Amino acid sequence: MRWNDIDQMTCSLARTLSVIGDRWTMLILRDAFLGVRRFEDFEKDLKMPRHRLSERLRKLVEQNALTRVQYQTRPRRFEYRLTEKGVDLYPVIVSLMNWGDRWMAGADGPPVELIHRNCGKQIVPALKCPECDEEIRAREMTARPGPALRKRGLPAYGRAAPRPVPAGDAAAAINRAR
Repeated sequence: MRWNDIDQMTCSLARTLSVIGDRWTMLILRDAFLGVRRFEDFEKDLKMPRHRLSERLRKLVEQNALTRVQYQTRPRRFEYRLTEKGVDLYPVIVSLMNWGDRWMAGADGPPVELIHRNCGKQIVPALKCPECDEEIRAREMTARPGPALRKRGLPAYGRAAPRPVPAGDAAAAINRAR
């Protein structure tokens, strides 16, 4: 399968990656969540080529993650605002940021802190089960085919999520998987 065809897979993750699966798009979305709206401001902050920025913004508008709103008539100028579909990507951005804060931040610590406006406190969002309110961990989850895959004849049972491997143990894990 070619990268350009992943939007045809019966897989929500693959279809999502077909829209937001490159580094520039994720950085554009990050900036949009931080309040950047204008082309020139995205370009200034990201220091990316104009043609690439234009392509990524166009794709996000086509996919209805951003909307283009005219803010000036002469000359015509537009800004980009998150749509409901775009705002729904916030947990994705925050999850990636949390991972980066834990594993990539460096000695100076995280570059951004999230503050909950309602209470004014700094937070680190966590995934929680809506039924029991426990934090969700990969080792405690199971995946099973949903309606789209069951229509294709796959059984309605799942496999446990893989166990994480300690950082220095990757070679041993590969050998065990063989």
